[in-house]
Amino acid sequence: MRAIIAVALAGAMLFWAALAQAACVDNVVLVHGNAGSPSDFDNTYTELRARGYAASQIFRPGWGNRLCPACNDHSGTEETPVRNALVDAIASSCTGRIDVIGHSMGVTLAARQIDVWGLKSYVDSFVGIAGAYRGLWSCGSYPWNGWTSTCGAQGLSIGSPLLNGLAGKKPGARAYSIKSNIDQIVCSTGVCTVGGVHSSTIPGENASYTFATGHFGLLTGTAVTQANLIQ
Repeated sequence: MRAIIAVALAGAMLFWAALAQAACVDNVVLVHGNAGSPSDFDNTYTELRARGYAASQIFRPGWGNRLCPACNDHSGTEETPVRNALVDAIASSCTGRIDVIGHSMGVTLAARQIDVWGLKSYVDSFVGIAGAYRGLWSCGSYPWNGWTSTCGAQGLSIGSPLLNGLAGKKPGARAYSIKSNIDQIVCSTGVCTVGGVHSSTIPGENASYTFATGHFGLLTGTAVTQANLIQ
């Protein structure tokens, strides 16, 4: 009888160990855009939870001044919440790695923190949604017309020191972009490309997905695609 119980217990332990292993996924960091909020990612959060992610595995830092979008850039107080989320997600990840999904300015803000703090080796997949990795023509070309922080040296003017620092750098083992040719922000001047390349594309990306929707629809309407890309 003891032998039978021992075998049963051993089998149960193997079962639960296998179940625990199956539930071990990368922690995910969701970085909202300029003047946005963590709730902007509610659809993505709901999709991840439906796929078995625990709430503790999803990090949604809030950053920036929501009342003054032009005041925000990629340096200073905007950095701290995002950096802390990335570091905390890595520290508590059961895989030792994380996935990062950013929207709009959250794309470049997350990428900068990954670059500055040498976190790329911990990033399994990076998904950039409606980002301006190559800048915004509405911000002009650096150093001209950068009247606001968002368009300044640490902002999204074409050729800014910030963007030059990110040029050619893939922010994870895998990288994907989700973009649109009717994006009201990235394509606000009627031109979506910089140097012939869509500004939302990411250096070294594994794939890019184009949707016929606007800047915010790219975030709220692609939750399934986002989740698929990090799994």
